[in-house]
Amino acid sequence: MAKKKVQPKDDIKDFFTALAEYAKEKGIDEQVFVEKIKSAIEKSLKTSMHVEDKDSECVFVNIDLNKEIFDVSVLKEVIEVVDTLYEPEIEIVLEEARKINPNVEVGDKIRVPVDTHEFKRIAAKNAKDLIKQGFRDVERQQLSEMWGEYENEAVSAVVTRIEPKTGHATIEINHNEVLLMRQDQIPGEILHVGDVIKVFITGVSKEYKEGAKKQSLRITRTDKGLIKRLFELECPEIYDGTVEIKAVSRTPGSRSKIAVISNDPNVDAVGACIGTQKSRINAVTKELKGEKVDVVMYSEDPEEFIKQALKPAEVLRVVINDPHVRACKAIVPDNQLSLAIGNKGQNALLAAKLTGYKIDIKAESKVTPEDLEVIEYPPEPETPAEEEPAEAPAQETAEAQPEEQ
Repeated sequence: MAKKKVQPKDDIKDFFTALAEYAKEKGIDEQVFVEKIKSAIEKSLKTSMHVEDKDSECVFVNIDLNKEIFDVSVLKEVIEVVDTLYEPEIEIVLEEARKINPNVEVGDKIRVPVDTHEFKRIAAKNAKDLIKQGFRDVERQQLSEMWGEYENEAVSAVVTRIEPKTGHATIEINHNEVLLMRQDQIPGEILHVGDVIKVFITGVSKEYKEGAKKQSLRITRTDKGLIKRLFELECPEIYDGTVEIKAVSRTPGSRSKIAVISNDPNVDAVGACIGTQKSRINAVTKELKGEKVDVVMYSEDPEEFIKQALKPAEVLRVVINDPHVRACKAIVPDNQLSLAIGNKGQNALLAAKLTGYKIDIKAESKVTPEDLEVIEYPPEPETPAEEEPAEAPAQETAEAQPEEQ
């Protein structure tokens, strides 16, 4: 018994319907949507008909979503009869051409309608791929425009997919999908689909380039800027400027340090960040998957700041031997040496990053007189501006610049 022949579905119509819904969901402008489809169909048709190297105007695509118009035509040259050199992709015999336009003559060029159902399978596939690529390009452009003002800010995102082999996560930000690379995730954290996480936007492409593969939105959870933004969210005093974060150092997934100062003598900067019963700092730690955060007091006095940065260790004295070199010795009680250095040197390293000083930690019993020596420099004489030679300042500044650095 012969099988009933099934009529092929109008895949192209269904496809464009789906794309229209997709464009609406993503908020893509309708005109942009149409232009992407036109471009994709033109490229695909030229490729399938082997006319990609011909005049760019040989293919015409007219699409109007509102009027449901979808017309495709190809420019062909009218020839008298079929011969051995006949190229049906770009030529049409006179008899067939006059069915379209009775007034054409041999040598004329005529637009020949193309039945979309005659597209080859590969042509349809190419069109779909090109259109999807076009949408990705538009999404990247929209991300640049939408999130440009949020560069160096933290935003909430939902995990929508996890790549089992690489560990890369796809997250959704305001209905747009962005890739969070494994190296940009906190070491040791395991993300799951549906998780709501905070990500730090480290950069947004300033220029949109057609077909660019690089993501417009660059996000991470390992940047030290995320620490600052999380405390701003948890601590109103930081958000309104009463408490200021002056410096941050971080070893992602392990430990961080932040230095804070209060602009109001009645507000305890460290206490404000920690919160009642450690509620605020615990909220930050939870978001960072258990990463510990030390909050210390900032000071304009480098010696005092270094003491604070090495907490929880007690520091007896900080000696800056040469004020022109950002290096110092921190003297601690013998029983505090391990605490000051930290596990694998982590506490000392974070303190150095926080203060910008190279810190040599020494136990009190090991200190020598040389460790306490400080180089004294005579004060620089002040020269009245009006007495300086006209060309001298430029030469003196150039020579002094390296010492100042």
